[in-house]
Amino acid sequence: MESLENLPTELQRNFYLMRDLDQRSQDVMRNIDQISDEYLTTVKSLSPEKRSEQMSKIQKMFNRAKEYSDDKVQLAIQTYELVDKHIRRLDSDLAKFEAEIKEKALNNNKKEEETNSKKRRKKKEEKGKNKRKGTQSDDGEAVPKTGRKKKKKLETDSAIVSTIPCLSIAHPSDVLDMPVDPNEPTYCLCHQVSYGEMIACDKMDCPIEWFHFACVGLTTKPKGKWYCPKCSTERKKK
Repeated sequence: MESLENLPTELQRNFYLMRDLDQRSQDVMRNIDQISDEYLTTVKSLSPEKRSEQMSKIQKMFNRAKEYSDDKVQLAIQTYELVDKHIRRLDSDLAKFEAEIKEKALNNNKKEEETNSKKRRKKKEEKGKNKRKGTQSDDGEAVPKTGRKKKKKLETDSAIVSTIPCLSIAHPSDVLDMPVDPNEPTYCLCHQVSYGEMIACDKMDCPIEWFHFACVGLTTKPKGKWYCPKCSTERKKK
């Protein structure tokens, strides 16, 4: 970044030199036009030696103007290479920065998953204890608790993944080799744990509830209500 701070100064210097060279070249060309007009007006009265001298003078002026133009072209090339070098260096730094951001996002996502996994195990253990104790109704029978399983938790996981789309898993086969916590609940048609982007069936009594995008052929969340293949078939039969 320090080299970028010097870039405007270097460019300003090069542009100033190019403008100076261009001005010198134009001044020489104007002198050439003036001397050429004088030569053509008086050429008949000049001796051969004077003619040769005037032509040599005009030729030298042309050579000087050409040198100024060549120097200006070379300076323009150097300026282009200078800017190109800084652009390539900036692209390299941006690529490194992007890689660091992705690595940090992966680490944060991994830590979040570990924390959520511990919370799920703890909740499952507490749920198991409560189930063993049971919840008594008025006639003394145990009444099981009902509810949609961990819907709020999965919505949080989905929100985390949606903020980092480049890190989401595209297909269930990508996680088949990953170690699965036996206490972690499973979802979807593939009976796998929650990962990547997921969608909930809008039917209240859906037995599965949550589905991976890839398993139901989705790439983005559809508008309005969405029903899983099983619930959708049942609705059509009715």
